[in-house]
This record gives sequence, structure tokens and C-alpha cells, in this order.
Amino acid sequence: MGPLSKLVNLYRLLSNVNNQTKHLPFTTIARNVSTTKPNYDLMEFFDDPKNWGSNEVKSGRSWQKDEMRLKSNEDLHKLWYILLKERNMLLTMEEEAKNETMLFPSPERLDKVEESMENLEAVVRERNKAYYELETGETGERPGRVETGPFGLKFYYKMREYKVPKHMNKKWQETHQFYKHDKDVEAFLLKYGEKKFLSKRRQYKRDFNHVIGLLKRFPNMDMEALKQQYPDVDIEKAKNNHKCRGHFVPK
Repeated sequence: MGPLSKLVNLYRLLSNVNNQTKHLPFTTIARNVSTTKPNYDLMEFFDDPKNWGSNEVKSGRSWQKDEMRLKSNEDLHKLWYILLKERNMLLTMEEEAKNETMLFPSPERLDKVEESMENLEAVVRERNKAYYELETGETGERPGRVETGPFGLKFYYKMREYKVPKHMNKKWQETHQFYKHDKDVEAFLLKYGEKKFLSKRRQYKRDFNHVIGLLKRFPNMDMEALKQQYPDVDIEKAKNNHKCRGHFVPK
């Protein structure tokens, strides 16, 4: 069989395959259309170029808890990643400003974003706590207890699960040390308590003398507002103090 006969047979074979596939149903494979603008650079980690070099960048206030309580879980989930992206951008710009020895414009933006993230986390915890209390009767929070540290100071210890029991876990025993009776620690606690007591007494004396000065200069001031500002100070005792009287001879 010559080369010409081979080409003729191959042409007939392809023609038969083409005729058979004409009657088969045609299935189109379509991908989901994305309307997001493609952006393959790292500019999302930086601020808007028009804000570069400016001394002030205007921004709104932080998100409040009452506003977040009105939103659904899906909206809060999206808002969390928006705030996270904004925080990463601000941290990047702050670090770049430090490297270039420049002033970071409007640093309060980072505080507002962090405050919004804290409020969002608090709202999510409220919902989780309410759900678990309704379903299981428990809060669903990570369990913990008040423990005493190696220096005799109280702290809240958050418990977690370990594969190895704590009496066999040497790494846990090295990193988690609790209070054991010791004479040096007892002496430290005695002096520490004395220091706290003296500091509290000095603070009370400062507030008391300040209230006396206010009453001496403004005898007709609002007493309710003064009590609200200094709840630990005895206002009546301060009014009867001899330092509160003016320099005049009573009639």
C-alpha cells in the first residue's frame, strides 16, 4: 500500500468520525464570571497614593457595638476581613514611615480600626454565648480559673486540652509555674501590700486636698458633679475642713 492509499484511508476515517459527532449533544463549560478587577501587585497593602506625603488623612469614627448588633453574621464576617485588611495596610504604612524617618499621617486611624475589631469580637462573643447557653446551658467560652503565680499574685489561667497529662508533660511544667510556699515570697507579698496601701492612701490625700481647693475657690459649685468625679472623697468632711474656709472674719 502506497503513501497515497494511506492518506485516502485516513481522510475517510476522519470523515466518518466527524459525521458521527455531529448528532451528539454539545455541552458548553462556562466558568463563573467574576466582576472583580484583576490586580496582581501588592498595592493593596499600601495606602492610596494620593495620601502619600500628606500631613492629615480624614477618617470616620470607629464602629460601635450597637451598630454591629444590627448586622447579620455574614456581614460581620465580611466586616472583620475589611478591618483586618485595613489594619495590615496601616501597619505597613506606619513601618514604612519609620524606615523613611517621616511622619505617619493621622495615626489615630489605627486606633479606630483596632477599637472596631475589639467591638466586633465582643459582639460575636455575645452571640456565641447566648447560643450556647440556649442550646447547652453553658457559655461555650474557654474554661479557666483564678490561680496564684510563683510570686503570690493572682491571675486568670485559661485552660486548654493537651495530649499528654500535666503530671507527665515536662514542657508544661516548665512553662506553667504556680505558687509554692516560700519565705522570700511571703516577705515580698508583705512589702507589696504595704506599697499598694501607701499608694492608695497618697492618692486619697491628693484627691481630698484637690476637692478642698475646688470648694475654696468655687463654694457654689455642683456637689453632685463633684461626688461623681471623686466618689472616694467625703465631701462633707472636706467642706468642714479648716483649709476650706476663706480668709475672712465671720460675722
